Amino acid sequence: MSKLSDATNNRWIFKATVYKSPSSKGFVGYGDADPSNVSLMVHGAEMRIAETRAVNRALRKAYGIGLCSVEELGSLSDSPGPTRAHEQATKPHSQNGSSNSRPRLRDRLCLLIRQYNLDPTLVKAYAAEFCGTETLKGASRDLVESFISHIAASAKENRDSLVCKLNSYAQPVEVKQ
Repeated sequence: MSKLSDATNNRWIFKATVYKSPSSKGFVGYGDADPSNVSLMVHGAEMRIAETRAVNRALRKAYGIGLCSVEELGSLSDSPGPTRAHEQATKPHSQNGSSNSRPRLRDRLCLLIRQYNLDPTLVKAYAAEFCGTETLKGASRDLVESFISHIAASAKENRDSLVCKLNSYAQPVEVKQ
């Protein structure tokens, strides 16, 4: 059997297991990294990248987190970078309609929330109204894509105005006297 990790070529494979409690079954995640699948900025740190990927994947499985590692998303732009163009053209799309360089809608929305430091509960409420549904889950993919484009443009153009709009969806707090 050949060796999976190869230090001389900076190829690393890690396995991480997350236990939610002492008696729970483990949630396993694998991570790999080598110079061909990491950014030029982190060449030389492939071992740490592989470990981080394994841990993030195990955490994502254990806790149902849609987005653990932003670096796994790739670019949010529609055009792939020069080193990824061939990969995107030859990689099949997954069942949910995303590819490695095009994140899922949920992950794109989470990234926007983090990037602009928005309240996720208020964004969900705004999204449901924008899409004309009771919850965001009830909206069509096209409506959710439209909302994500809208919120990205609004945040980029005038974040303060967007925050004011979002605050209008906050539930009033009752003060007990």
